[in-house]
Amino acid sequence: MMSSGIFVLLIFVWFSISIGGTSGNVTCDECEYNPLSPLVMCKNLPLDFLNCSEPLDLGGNETKRKELGYGCTKYGGERYEDVQKTGVVCDVLPDIECFGNKTFIREGFPCIKYNGHYFVTTLIYSVLLGFLGMDRFCLGHTGTAVGKLLTLGGVGIWWIVDIILLVNGILLPEDGSNWVPYY
Repeated sequence: MMSSGIFVLLIFVWFSISIGGTSGNVTCDECEYNPLSPLVMCKNLPLDFLNCSEPLDLGGNETKRKELGYGCTKYGGERYEDVQKTGVVCDVLPDIECFGNKTFIREGFPCIKYNGHYFVTTLIYSVLLGFLGMDRFCLGHTGTAVGKLLTLGGVGIWWIVDIILLVNGILLPEDGSNWVPYY
């Protein structure tokens, strides 16, 4: 009795596949998207349903960026207009049904690096321990931090100048990363 049930199931699966039924996700290049269907275009899914990679670092190679069509040649910027935008490779999460390719490039991601440098923390270090060069040590400026430590903040002058440079956005992290925003 059990073997007849399995036999019927195998015949059903074979029959379903032979008449054009599919199991799993199959992309159809010849199919036309029906906007009245319950399926959404994969490229229009919100980020909650996607797994996107980090922006590709091209190390300043503009030729490679033109060749690929995406990637970051420069990171960061003080103003919104200064930040370069790029596309990243996104995959649809496994159990999400959508129409079209499940792997695609989504545009509009900012080329920004965050490496754990907080502006407020650095400002507090600069005000309280700036005469010892603690602010410059935290930002990665070790050479000038040692000089500031040995001269006790340039007898106070360098200490005050660094606070002014920090507040005006001139003293930034050495690695070129942006300040981590508080959210």
